[in-house]
Formats: sequence, structure tokens, C-alpha cells
Amino acid sequence: MSDEEIFTGHEGGKLSVAATRPITQARDLSVAYTPGVAKVSRAIAEDAALAKRYTWADRLVAVVSDGTAVLGLGDIGASASLPVMEGKSVLFKTFAGLDSIPLVLDTTDVDEIVETLVRLRPSFGAVNLEDVSAPRCFELEDKLKQALDCPVMHDDQHGTAIVVLAALRGANMVLDRAVADQRVVISGAGAAGVACARILQAAGIGDVTMLDSKGIIHAGRDGLNPIKEQLAGTTNAAGLRGGLADALAGADVFIGLSSSIIDEQLLATMADDSIVFALSNPDPEVHPDVAARYASIVATGRSDFPNQINNVLAFPGVFRGALDAGARAITENMKLAAADAIASVAADKLAADHIVPSPLDPQVAVEVANAVAKAAASDGVTS
Repeated sequence: MSDEEIFTGHEGGKLSVAATRPITQARDLSVAYTPGVAKVSRAIAEDAALAKRYTWADRLVAVVSDGTAVLGLGDIGASASLPVMEGKSVLFKTFAGLDSIPLVLDTTDVDEIVETLVRLRPSFGAVNLEDVSAPRCFELEDKLKQALDCPVMHDDQHGTAIVVLAALRGANMVLDRAVADQRVVISGAGAAGVACARILQAAGIGDVTMLDSKGIIHAGRDGLNPIKEQLAGTTNAAGLRGGLADALAGADVFIGLSSSIIDEQLLATMADDSIVFALSNPDPEVHPDVAARYASIVATGRSDFPNQINNVLAFPGVFRGALDAGARAITENMKLAAADAIASVAADKLAADHIVPSPLDPQVAVEVANAVAKAAASDGVTS
């Protein structure tokens, strides 16, 4: 791709608003706007629940960012994050048929963001948090879940985690192993790393070791923030200390969610038929060709290598299913159902270089949405 092609593809933005009711004559105008619209407004004023039927709010996703953790660019601010949020809205429409509005906020104060979205709540039906830095993203998501009666999900956390779990299921099916039997090492304790640890534990994996820039997270280590303190109490079953070399020795799975570079010799110390997910973008922690010398299955976050771990496999269907079901929240069970659905789409064509479906497979969002809607009903979070 040339710079000219890229900038031309973004010129003027990537979104527009299209009318769903054509106005070609005076009667159309009278129905869509005044005087007809007043009848609808009066009806909603008497029964607020009618807004779900007679406005788009119930099907509208707010894509919200403060621009503090954008892609691999870091804290670049709200305006610079807008092209990314527009792109996210394009993906919502393309893969799930959902309308969405990018909202980039010129504040990094968690309470201000929450207050802003509470005030805007009548205008949308769900919130997709995007590119908010850790550990603030955990507090922001938690507070929004408490404050809003609609689905809220930070995609950098949970979208990544859902697809990682789906890919791990696919990889273990290829290797004819049980997911729960794996010893998993996660490098990176930011938003995605924390969410991956949690969903893997929820899926039954009892041996997860996490590392941050200072090494293995373990109970009693100085300087841990509250999130890492919680992880120290639920991960690292073997009580390991030290760094990546200590964690990887004998491990079955490596999941890279940081910008660190891995010495390939460390991969040689992993268990036989190991699995390596080097997901840092644009540069994986280890080149997949190098990883393949030691691991049986390799995945990255890039589209130019096999086994792309891409959030677009998850978030369109998750939000579509949640909105279809009239869910008030997105539960852990709904995320697990989404991972299972993604894995099931790939099941018929499973191979070492095909452990997840293509992000362009139109069946993925449909299956994920159906699974998520069923899980929402099962969890009792539907209206």
C-alpha cells in the first residue's frame, strides 16, 4: 500500500449518514418530520420504552475513545484517534449490519467520561470502548457497567481475549489436546493480557503465568497495582519467580501481548508441540517463521501470515447478539459463547495454519451473534 492510497482512502472520513425513509414528496416530509413526528415524540414521552421501536438508539453502538492507547501509537489524543474509531464503525456496519457513532472525548478523567456517556445514554444502545490506556480502562469499564443499563465492552480487552480463546481451542483440536491441560504464559499485563488471563481461567485453564516489564507477576512482589495484585493471587500456580526464561521453560503456550522481543532460544525450552501466539502489532515478539522452527502452531495479529488473531472475529457478532437479545450487559458466559462460536466456524477446515476463520468470513458474525444472544437469555440479562 502506498501512502497516497492510504490517505486517499481516509479523505473526508469513512462514514456518512444515510436515510432509511426516502423523502420525495410533501406527504413523506409530513410523516418523517413535522407534523407527523410529533405523534411519535408524544408517544415516547408517555412510554419511554417505545424509543426502542421508533428510533435507532436501541441498535446504535457508541464507539468511545480518549485516544490514550491507540493501536501501537500510544497516547496520541482524541482527534488523532478518530480515524481509528471511524474504521471501527465501518467494521460494525460491514460485518454485523450495526450502525455506530465514533465519540472521541477530549478528557482522560474516568469520571468525566462516565458522566458524559450517562448524559448521552438516550442516544445509543451499547458502548464499545476502544484504545483507552491501562489501568484506567479497567476502572472506566467497571464504572460504566454500573452506571449504564446497556451492553458495555472494552474491545481491546475482551475482543482480543475472545479470539485468543477461540484460537487456542482450534490449536488444541489440531493437536488433539484438552485446552484445560495447558500451561500458558502471557507476556504483557495491559488491557488485553489481563482479559486473556481471565477468560482462559474461566475456560478452565488453571495454570496461567503472567509477566509484565519487570518479570513474572507473583504474590508478594513489590509495586503491583490493584489489578496485578488480583492476578498475583489467581495466576502462577507453580509459584515461579524471575523473567521470561523462567516462565517459558516447559510451557505449552506462549501468548505475546507486549512489544518485547523474544530470544528464539527461549522457544526451544518450551514443551513439545508448543503453541506460540506472537500478537504484538505491527512487529510480532518473534517472527512467525522463526517461531515455526520450535512451535507446532504459530499465530500473529497480522493479515499477511496464517492464523490472524483479529478482534473483528468477535466484536461485531458480540454486539449484534447482545442488541438482538435486548441484553443489559455483556457477561462472561456471553464471551465464552462467542469464543466457542468462532472456533466452531473453523472446525470443518482446521489445520495448523487455519485455527480460526478468516476475518472476512461472513458466517462468523452470524454464528457469534446467535451464540451470544442465547447466552444472554440463559444468563437472565435480557429485557
